[in-house]
Amino acid sequence: MIRALVALLVVVFVAVVVFFVAYAKLYRIPSAAMEPTLRCAAPALGCTGKASDRLLAIRLRWPFRGVSRGDIVAFRPPPKGAATCGAGGVFVKRVIALPGETFAERNGSVYVNGKRLVERYVKLRDHQTIRLRRVAPRSYFLLGDARSQSCDSRVFGPVPRKNLIARVVATYWPPTRIVVR
Repeated sequence: MIRALVALLVVVFVAVVVFFVAYAKLYRIPSAAMEPTLRCAAPALGCTGKASDRLLAIRLRWPFRGVSRGDIVAFRPPPKGAATCGAGGVFVKRVIALPGETFAERNGSVYVNGKRLVERYVKLRDHQTIRLRRVAPRSYFLLGDARSQSCDSRVFGPVPRKNLIARVVATYWPPTRIVVR
């Protein structure tokens, strides 16, 4: 009985380690670009959290699904993004438009394929106008939820699929902010 339990624990442990090495990624939110959905620690500009949210993301590879509109993803920005935004590394934003779709923004409202997108998660909007753009094949248009504080696809353009790393599936820290997406 004890041998079977130990063997089961070893198998579970190995499976968890393999899962985290092969599929899971952990991230910390450093800026206010996704507020209030994902919080960064105050007193940084625009941050409202006592601690920065910590995220669990699943790499975008088999056997997991790809991305859909509304998903939050981790990605490497195109070279123009790192240069224009003044930051490199991994960004976290929301998928707004998919490959082949059109995107426009007028007075703070986003339009995808000519239809206004309902975005209950957006609190801080820019009241700018972006003319109609078509998202290239195998690319995605990504925006931060705090539009006025986000350097995103409006600045550096659509992000190629090869730059997407993982889909955010949960906030695991701080304990009061635990959310499974």
